[in-house]
Amino acid sequence: MILSIILKKIKQSIIDLLPIILVIAFFQIFVLKQPLPQMGEVLFGGLLVVAGLTLFIQGLEMGLFPIGESMAHALARKGSLFWLLCFAFALGFSTTVAEPALIAVALEAAEIAGKGGLIDQGKESLSQYAFGLRISVAFSVGLAILIGVMRIIRGWPIHYLIIGGYVVVMLMTIIAPKEIIGIAYDAGGVTTSTITVPLVAALGVGLASSIRGRSPLVDGFGLIAFASLLPMIFVMGYGLIIF
Repeated sequence: MILSIILKKIKQSIIDLLPIILVIAFFQIFVLKQPLPQMGEVLFGGLLVVAGLTLFIQGLEMGLFPIGESMAHALARKGSLFWLLCFAFALGFSTTVAEPALIAVALEAAEIAGKGGLIDQGKESLSQYAFGLRISVAFSVGLAILIGVMRIIRGWPIHYLIIGGYVVVMLMTIIAPKEIIGIAYDAGGVTTSTITVPLVAALGVGLASSIRGRSPLVDGFGLIAFASLLPMIFVMGYGLIIF
């Protein structure tokens, strides 16, 4: 039975990766008309990707989703708004700080800013810039999750908050330094990645399931939208200070 479940998971991962494989194969064979370089390494790497994706999805199902929902249920039953909001902020902040995509983008942004003469190219200066960028994004995501939790509790319409947020983004784009705008827009995407999304989505669904009159489908989702919106505002604000 265990072997059957494992094979089923691996099969599903292969199906999920199949569109990528087909696109690469099509362009390599029919457009470039060249064999794949280092075929052995490519095949071995592909097997590692399938194994990694299978284990990652299984880990989400077994660990991150259940713990996010159970903590949301427990905090809602406790009836303390203060601790629920503290947990929402801390969850958003901590998961974002640990987000590999954000770490990579922050380091790359620091290196490019140094080469462009915007900041000093010393190691300490680059490190401080990257760290400040990460903290700005992490704080904004923590605040975004807090606002999203308040929306679920109070029943605020999500579209008003999202529209208002993007109006602020447009206004900030006008006054922000041009060197930070692209980074800010990218920051909204890198925050919604492998670590943040599962826990935040589970928190929203678990909280909406615990509150009478709230629908997990209607009210439980939408937190990720806030997590991708506020970083753009905060990073442009960070750019106004730094540049």
